[in-house]
Amino acid sequence: MNSEYDFPGLEPVEGDSENRTVYVRAVDVADLPDEMQDAAGDVEHLYAVCTEEGEQLALVNERRLAFVLAREHDYAPVSVH
Repeated sequence: MNSEYDFPGLEPVEGDSENRTVYVRAVDVADLPDEMQDAAGDVEHLYAVCTEEGEQLALVNERRLAFVLAREHDYAPVSVH
């Protein structure tokens, strides 16, 4: 689950004035489609980077990585509990 991937929707946009806030939340692997569960292996939780409308932009295996990924693409990540 640590392979490099270009996430559509996470490209930095210069001069973009839209809301650049994204939300990081834990996702139970058991709630994901079977093929994603298989790819996750023994991990119980993954972390989703989502827009304020709930659109999932990325799914990673570490909370810290979700924040780094968002910041690298000029987003302001916020934790959701």
